[in-house]
Amino acid sequence: MQIGMVGLGRMGSNMVQRLLQKGHDCVVYDSHPEAVAKVQAQGAKGCADLAELVSSLSAPRVLWLMVPAAVVDGVLESLLPLLDKDDIVIDGGNSSYHDDIRRAAELALAGVRYMDVGTSGGVAGLDRGYCLMVGGEAETFKHLEPVFAALAPGADMVPMTQGRPAPSTADSGYLHCGPHGAGHFVKMIHNGIEYGMMAAYAEGLNILHKANIGKHEREANAETTPLRHPEHYRYDLDIPEITELWRRGSVIGSWLLDLTAQALQGDPDLDGYAGHVSDSGEGRWALAAAVDQGVPTPVLSAALFSRFESRGNAVYANRVLSAMRKQFGGHTEKPKGGSTV
Repeated sequence: MQIGMVGLGRMGSNMVQRLLQKGHDCVVYDSHPEAVAKVQAQGAKGCADLAELVSSLSAPRVLWLMVPAAVVDGVLESLLPLLDKDDIVIDGGNSSYHDDIRRAAELALAGVRYMDVGTSGGVAGLDRGYCLMVGGEAETFKHLEPVFAALAPGADMVPMTQGRPAPSTADSGYLHCGPHGAGHFVKMIHNGIEYGMMAAYAEGLNILHKANIGKHEREANAETTPLRHPEHYRYDLDIPEITELWRRGSVIGSWLLDLTAQALQGDPDLDGYAGHVSDSGEGRWALAAAVDQGVPTPVLSAALFSRFESRGNAVYANRVLSAMRKQFGGHTEKPKGGSTV
């Protein structure tokens, strides 16, 4: 199948290469010419602008957008005058499902079909394949199945779940989740779960990292709760080795743990990272949906708020806490890095 790809960043470029490897015809555009040149060397047809991209595609055209959610509307505004009835636009980024519902209705007025595809796989997707969560019309999904099947991992990636009555496209790594917005709704919750899993690993490994705290001298003062049993915390644990251990037979084994173990190799203290953790929106939207539904999500919410804190957004709140202690109890603020208990 012929497909046009708009956006050749970390994921878009690899997706094009995977499609080319599977025999699909790719026409590409990115605002950075060097990104176009990279995949052009792999066999894609590169274009200098959106107009050339659209004119290079056969009707009905299929265009896949892999651009930041904030710029999707701008790209669609530029594309729409160039498109014809029955052309298909796919948003494979991390857009809000609310926007999908609106965009599908707007494009339908021009006869253009719209699909939202939550895409998971990261930079490893070129080799491992991509998990695709698809929203939109069932007929359009069927038309695009050859593309989804090429990008997805395939049924042989993991064994089929015992007791399953019959395989479906989900066994191959892609699924029509429902009407417009359903794909990004599922991806939104997927990423909220991801936040929680990442936070659990990070917090647990941090406790292991601090397991030797009882071996260090600490100032005794009225401002700091003493460590009553330092003999309980005198373990110099090898965190990289522990993550390697957990990868084998442990109930908490996962691809996230595999990636964590890889990051710890050669940098066990992770000195190469500042600990500034961004969020791209899905965690916030997942919590908004939970509030609308009245569904409790304490783990997901705590994970999101910890990301806010990692970016220094709790500095003022912490100063308020320190100021209140000073006012009601005359407590002198301890210097940063003084006590860790």
